[in-house]
Amino acid sequence: MHSINIKPQEIFQALADPTRIRIARLLADTGEEACLCELVDSLLEPQYKLSRHVKVLRQAGLLSAVKEGRWVYHRLVEGIPYLDRLYEALQSLPDADGDFARDVERFRQRMCLREDGRCRIGIQTSELAAGGE
Repeated sequence: MHSINIKPQEIFQALADPTRIRIARLLADTGEEACLCELVDSLLEPQYKLSRHVKVLRQAGLLSAVKEGRWVYHRLVEGIPYLDRLYEALQSLPDADGDFARDVERFRQRMCLREDGRCRIGIQTSELAAGGE
């Protein structure tokens, strides 16, 4: 087992962006892992933008990534008590405009397209598909 040295300011800097909060909240709410194309279709944000935000979350120690073929699956780092409490706090944030709930609904619909529990089809939102996965 290796020790992870995460600085608190890096965690909060990573979560200082609304899109990164949406990514972390989505993964905390669902308990799932997601590839970038699933995040694109769920959050309705361009691939290049989400790719940059996922990288920031990974560098802050909040996300782990596993590559399978051309897909990379991102998941919240779990099992660290302070991070688990942070995810609980994210889940308790108010959703007055319903954005978080809509993200989760789109994500759940998108997850139905998986084959054998894995994404195999790429971005489905045509206006966001430019550039591919």
